Amino acid sequence: MISFSDSVTSKLPNTATSIFAVMSQLANEHGAVNLSQGFPDFDVSPVLIELVAKYMREGYNQYAPMPGLLPLREAIAEKTSELYGAEYDPDTEITVTAGATQAIYAAISAFIRDEDEVIIFEPAYDSYMPAVKLNGGVPITSRLKGPEFKIDWDEVRRLMCNRTKMIIINSPHNPTGSVLSSEDLLQLEKLVKNTNIIILSDEVYEHIVFDGKRHESVCRYPGLAERSLICCSFGKTFHATGWKTGYIVAPSALMKEVRKTHQFMVFCTNTPVQYAIAEFLKNGNGHGGLGLFFQAKRDFFLKEIEGSRFTFTPTAGTYFQLLNYEAISDETEMDFAGYLVKEHKIAGVPVSSFYNKGHNGNYIRFCFAKSEETLKTAAEILCKI
Repeated sequence: MISFSDSVTSKLPNTATSIFAVMSQLANEHGAVNLSQGFPDFDVSPVLIELVAKYMREGYNQYAPMPGLLPLREAIAEKTSELYGAEYDPDTEITVTAGATQAIYAAISAFIRDEDEVIIFEPAYDSYMPAVKLNGGVPITSRLKGPEFKIDWDEVRRLMCNRTKMIIINSPHNPTGSVLSSEDLLQLEKLVKNTNIIILSDEVYEHIVFDGKRHESVCRYPGLAERSLICCSFGKTFHATGWKTGYIVAPSALMKEVRKTHQFMVFCTNTPVQYAIAEFLKNGNGHGGLGLFFQAKRDFFLKEIEGSRFTFTPTAGTYFQLLNYEAISDETEMDFAGYLVKEHKIAGVPVSSFYNKGHNGNYIRFCFAKSEETLKTAAEILCKI
């Protein structure tokens, strides 16, 4: 007898549970130090916590406007202008979202139709490709080149065609920590000139850039800004990933379409958190010092593992560091990551999981958005392997 469940077909037949959930569960099962999932293990600002509680107590607990609270959108517009010299209308060009991943999905679902091609750079954050496929699009992948994980713009030019609807970029880049340069953005601007290609720019780590580098937002470049949707995250900026609060900025013609999908995905996001962040920003509590804060953590972690058998190039941005284990094992990245958890009680993420068809470069990604105590414990383990 055939049951109903036998007739169920999947729209994502080759997609398994997110690697972040898999590795975190494995870490919990084995009591491992968890440097896999990208969340801090230190506290959110007590001022911001109190602001959320204040607005909850004062009764701001019902639906916010669909695009987000106007005071927060105004604060985002002011911040974007101050940082990048780009002007966005809070009324029509900024939408508050349930985190950046929802912003990314809303943007993709607003524009991608059957057979539209979307260029994605691998290794890639794991939500891009499923979102494209769920909306009938065709992911076209380009692998980042060399140990620096750079975009090959000549290859991008060859991949572009009249079916190319969107190019997704991510800087600072998860999982590699590479950052796009001004020359990269100028190359992209030149490539898409006189086309109808939309740029989706994932900039959630915009404030976490190291060694004096500047974050090159697409909104700095007029030829890109006019066609770009920029996704950002308060969770990354304020160490509050569980609040799932982000935003998207884009020209009004693009934003009009994004809001159509956004309203039927979540309608609006957490009201007291929006009020709290708006006041927090208004009082001058922004991203100041975030890059130096995480650079100190990066440097501490790397100094602690200097005596290990892992090799590395210091990450240029994000709070992730790739470690190469080629001198230690010839196992696949997935097998080696499992070995680290089960035998050494430390969890990272195999970079191969960020490729559609797998790839073995002997890299494991570790998150250093942790307390010094956690990082020291992790480094002690890594140095014994």
